[in-house]
Amino acid sequence: MELDPDLVAQVAERAKRAIRARMRALRQALPPAARSARSERICKQLLDSAEYRSARSVALFAPQALEVDVTGIDVDARASGKAVYYPFMDPSRTGFTTGFRRVEALSQLEERGRKFLEPPAGLPQAGRGDIDLVVVPALAVAASGHRLGYGSGYYDATLPDVCPPGVALVVAFDFQLLAELPASAHDVAVQIIVTDQRVLRAGG
Repeated sequence: MELDPDLVAQVAERAKRAIRARMRALRQALPPAARSARSERICKQLLDSAEYRSARSVALFAPQALEVDVTGIDVDARASGKAVYYPFMDPSRTGFTTGFRRVEALSQLEERGRKFLEPPAGLPQAGRGDIDLVVVPALAVAASGHRLGYGSGYYDATLPDVCPPGVALVVAFDFQLLAELPASAHDVAVQIIVTDQRVLRAGG
């Protein structure tokens, strides 16, 4: 019997909502000292990766409360002479345009009404080939490379603009790594998963 695609999509979305709620609760329960220590281990794993060492440019994100703190990557990238980019969302007539802008200092990031710090308009925007490595947050990630974010679909919309040739790498606490996740046709998988316990090549 052929399943109704709309019904399958509805079931997948309900499953995603349940996983988001569970992961938010687990993350909330993580003590600040443990979160900091785990973030440091994740950053060390990332800094030691061949993809990061060879990258001439990297896209990061300004961590929200309870997310993996990757500000140490920003510090190292600038000290190593890498170009550093951050994601943006600009209002448009139909919703938002998305992408990454080059940022010379963290002080350039600002709150623009979407609960995360982002670069303002006017800074150089990345085109295909400008970013070698994109570091992505997640509420959960599967070994397949499919990740679960907050539901806005930002990275699903934006990663195809720079990857390939860029490589997408997700950072997550090890308890956020799941055996599998419900995935839709529009969900974009990452190539590398870095947790405080391991580094995985997606699908491997």
